[in-house]
Amino acid sequence: MYHRALKLIRQYHRLSQVELAASLGLSKSFISEIEKQDGKRPSIDVLERYASYFQIPLSSLLLFAEETEAEGFNDRARIYAVGKVLKMLEWIEETTKPEHSSETVE
Repeated sequence: MYHRALKLIRQYHRLSQVELAASLGLSKSFISEIEKQDGKRPSIDVLERYASYFQIPLSSLLLFAEETEAEGFNDRARIYAVGKVLKMLEWIEETTKPEHSSETVE
């Protein structure tokens, strides 16, 4: 779920992958990889950079940590809730895109 959350944060701030990479001191290809569904998982250092740059608590990003084998009700409930939050944010992103923008955010 990190890939979706990190991409949405970047898109919400209307940054391209190149712009964000330069601001975080990372490569554009690395940003692209962590935004892919089966791409790289970001390290805690990368998550801290995102949290600092976007001025959000690191714990908010850690909420999106994936659990492949949710053992208890709390884990399953968290995964379900995070999935719903991401879908809502994706919907907001889609419905608030400028209609006639000549600049595309990757």
